[in-house]
Amino acid sequence: MDVEGVRWIPESPSGVAALVLAGSSGRVDSARAELLARHGVLAESIRWFGGAGQNEGPWEIPLELFLARVDDLARTSDRVVVLGTSFGAEAALLTGAHSPHVSAVAAFAPSDVVWAGVRPDGSPASHWTLGGTPLPYVDLVDDWEPETDPPAFRGHYEASRDRFREALSSAAIPVEHIDQVLLVAGGDDQVWPSQTMAEAIAARRDAQGLETLLVLDPDAGHRTVLPGEPVAAGGMRMRRGGTPASDSRLGAAAWSQLSTLL
Repeated sequence: MDVEGVRWIPESPSGVAALVLAGSSGRVDSARAELLARHGVLAESIRWFGGAGQNEGPWEIPLELFLARVDDLARTSDRVVVLGTSFGAEAALLTGAHSPHVSAVAAFAPSDVVWAGVRPDGSPASHWTLGGTPLPYVDLVDDWEPETDPPAFRGHYEASRDRFREALSSAAIPVEHIDQVLLVAGGDDQVWPSQTMAEAIAARRDAQGLETLLVLDPDAGHRTVLPGEPVAAGGMRMRRGGTPASDSRLGAAAWSQLSTLL
């Protein structure tokens, strides 16, 4: 592995491998990878920004970073699943859409479109590039102010979707190119409108005659907690919504569907 990360080797391999991608922290999600390994999955998680030789934040991240990891996992396993959360769900869905080796994608608090990242100088840029070219994205309105402290950014994304509606089509993630998709979202997500975006993904796939596993909980927030998984801590100061009980309830429902993909 030529990038910072971890790989958990299961005691009893099932022939399935997983690439696990965290969200806006860019961190290595070792806990979720280790959980999957306990269930027979060869599970890897990598840092995708903020590491050596990487951008400081989530802007213009090469999708080739994830595609290369999938190629490597495919050499060791019969089936590769990509799991991502939030910005990591964007990456997971894009990776699944552009890799012939991805059998399924599990997207937690997903987005149906590519969003803008913000460079240190405040200028916008696409979250992702492919072949050196930035992918089309939905910009963020620059005159939005949070109404709560700590801030809930859901309104920022809702306002941006409304103002830049014409960009939604060109920035749409081509989810119809993925064989199997599991979407997990909480209706009380205060980071961004993940349930609305999950439903948009499902509708796009349904229009192509493709089945989508959609797991929702009206009271859950941005962070789903799978059974046996520690609650994530830290990260940017913001409102994420949900409660420990509802986030775990969503995680239990998600796990029953995720198990079918693994």
